Amino acid sequence: MSEFSIITQYFSSLGAGGNVLLSVGDDGAALRVDNGYELIVSTDTSIAGVHFPDDLFPEDIAYKAVGAAASDLAAMGASPIGMTLAISLPQYDELWLHGFSQGLAAASGAFDLPLIGGDTTRGLLCITVTVMGQCPAGQKLLRSGARAGDLVCVSGSLGDSAFGLSMLQGKERGLDIDFEDQEFLLSRFSRPTSRISLGTRLIGQASSCIDISDGLLADAAHVADASGCKLVIDSTKLPLSDALVSSIGRERAIELALGGGEDFELLFTLSASNPLPDGCTIIGVVEAGEGVVCDLMTKRDGYDHFH
Repeated sequence: MSEFSIITQYFSSLGAGGNVLLSVGDDGAALRVDNGYELIVSTDTSIAGVHFPDDLFPEDIAYKAVGAAASDLAAMGASPIGMTLAISLPQYDELWLHGFSQGLAAASGAFDLPLIGGDTTRGLLCITVTVMGQCPAGQKLLRSGARAGDLVCVSGSLGDSAFGLSMLQGKERGLDIDFEDQEFLLSRFSRPTSRISLGTRLIGQASSCIDISDGLLADAAHVADASGCKLVIDSTKLPLSDALVSSIGRERAIELALGGGEDFELLFTLSASNPLPDGCTIIGVVEAGEGVVCDLMTKRDGYDHFH
C-alpha cells in the first residue's frame, strides 16, 4: 500500500474541528485562532523501545503519544485546536495500522484534537505528535511565576505510570496484584489523562505550572529554576492511588511518586488565597532560595535522553 493510501484509509477521517479551516489533503492545514487569543504549539516524539515497549498494543501506542503531547497544552492552560502526526513505520501492517488508527481516533476525541496533517515514512517505528492550542493573549501558564509563600500543588495521583511501565516490562511478576488494580496501573501508563480542563481553569489562578513527565522532583526543579525560588515538598502529603499502595506498599509508592516519570499530571503553584481545584493536593510550599528540598531524598535527575 502506498503512503497516500495509508493516509487516506487510516488517518484522513479525523480532521474535523471547530477551529479547522483546512485539514488533510493539501500541502498544509489552516487553523483559526479566536480573537484575543494566542497560538500555543508543542511537539512530542515517541520511539519504540525508548518511550514504550516494542510489544505495546498499537491502540495504546497512539493514545499515549497524543496524550503526552496534549499534556503540554494543559500545562500552559491552552484549549486544543488540532494536531499533526509524523509516523515512521518499519513496514505496512494492516492489523497494526487498524489498531493504531483506532487508538488515534480515541485520543483525538478524548482531547478534542482533530488530526489536520502530518507525514508518513518508512523506517524504525517513531511517532511525532505536534499539538496546537489557544489561550487568552498574555495569560498562558508558565514555569516562571512561582513566588515565596505560594502553595505547591499537584493533580491526580503520582507514581502509577512508572509502576505500570515496570509491570509491562515484566519486572513485577512476583507480586500478587488485584486484577482491577493491575488494569488501572497499566492504563495510567498507556492511556494518560492529560488535564486539559484543569489547565484552562488555572489561568488567572496558578502562578506557575508544568506537567509531570520527567518525574515530580525533576519537574519541580524546572519550576524552581525558572522562577528563581525554592520548592519544599513534603513526601507524606503526596497523593497516592489505593491501587499503587496496595500493590507495592506506601514506601515504594512514595519513591515512584517522587522519581517516576510520565504521570502527566499538573504540578502548579497557587497563592494561599486561591481555592484548591477539585482533585488536587497541596504537597508543599514555595520559599526564597533555589532548587527543590524534600524530606525524603531520592533520585531527582529525571529522564534524560543523553544520560
